[in-house]
Amino acid sequence: MSTIRTNKSSQTGRSGVKTKARPPKAPPDFQLLILTLILTGFGLLMVFSASSSFTLLGSKFRNDPLYFALPQLQYAVLGIFVMLITMNIPYKKFKKLFIPMFFLTFILLVAVLFMPAVNGAHSWIRIGSFTLQPTELAKISTILYLAALISKKGERFRDLRSGFMPVFVIVSVIAGLVMLQPDFGSCMILVLACLLVIYAGGASMKHILGSMLIVAVMLGLFLGAKELLTPKSADEASANSSYRVDRIQAYLDPFADPKGSTQNLLNSLIAVGEGGTTGAGYGQSIQKLSYLSNPHNDFIFAIIGEEFGFIGTAAFLLLYLYFLWRGLLVSLRCPDIFGTLTGVGIVGLIGIQAFINIGGVTNTIPLTGVTLPFISHGGTSLLITLFSMGILLSISRDSKKANSSIKQESTETVTVPERRPALYRSR
Repeated sequence: MSTIRTNKSSQTGRSGVKTKARPPKAPPDFQLLILTLILTGFGLLMVFSASSSFTLLGSKFRNDPLYFALPQLQYAVLGIFVMLITMNIPYKKFKKLFIPMFFLTFILLVAVLFMPAVNGAHSWIRIGSFTLQPTELAKISTILYLAALISKKGERFRDLRSGFMPVFVIVSVIAGLVMLQPDFGSCMILVLACLLVIYAGGASMKHILGSMLIVAVMLGLFLGAKELLTPKSADEASANSSYRVDRIQAYLDPFADPKGSTQNLLNSLIAVGEGGTTGAGYGQSIQKLSYLSNPHNDFIFAIIGEEFGFIGTAAFLLLYLYFLWRGLLVSLRCPDIFGTLTGVGIVGLIGIQAFINIGGVTNTIPLTGVTLPFISHGGTSLLITLFSMGILLSISRDSKKANSSIKQESTETVTVPERRPALYRSR
């Protein structure tokens, strides 16, 4: 019997010296890449469809139908360029870069609190015509921080004092800074995605449930103290209180005030219902014509429902679900715990935000005013999401490499019958 080795670990160079063979660089997950490009392209089409009519007729938008679509296209091109570069960087390098990214995020979250409020929130840093939303950067940098910290702690992470508490403090500080803006929707997305990473990292359920209770109590105390300590006029206090009550009232009864507080939600439901089976057709939405505020942003899913109907909306949701499933599959196949936790966190951020946006538009949950990833208008959101996808595609390279290594090891040594001369075979 003879042995044939099919996977050589060394090569002989011209000088006769054996050198270790470098394994070929695995390609990124092709399906995940194509799905990302499809969703980004569809988002550009929907931003143009949802915004072109009212910007063409609005003097404050310079009567430009591309007022929102063109900047979104520019951010998309930049984001795809960043994604292509990032997916060729080994994701393990982000295990060393997470500290400067995290501290940069912390500084920006503090700085944004001193910026002028837009729609009652200190959420944007404006430098000339460029705007930055630090909350979007906070999401991915916190996920990277948690993934690196949990993978470093290993089994010690299950210990409350030395393992879980440092992670809990980090998430609480970042979530608190986001709430100071205030941005409850983004805070909820961040906390839920971090809890998903913490659970995937092997934390004890009693620690997770206890931390959720503490966060709920702290959030209640924070909101109460803010209302008491922030000086406001009677009209401002009444408006803020009315704003929160209106959202709950709209969720419980969208028909309560059809020309006032529940108008947006009611028109959103009308848009989805008017779509019927096949929809009104691309660009033919009626509700985007001054009936819905921000149809290109918070309520863009309602425009999808009206223009593409049940069939188109179902196809879009199935595509989105397959994208999330593919991303989760890539993450779980990664042999490195840091890669797995980072991938799970990125998929969790996108999936949770999509659920909150679609749930609010369809009155499944109360409105929170968050965007639909890849689809809604928002330059910073799209740029950071595509950057995150670059990291996930880099993780997919390692996942493919690990799978191919397993297959090679299973066929590395093959035993075959020895071919003997006829003289010996006749004996």
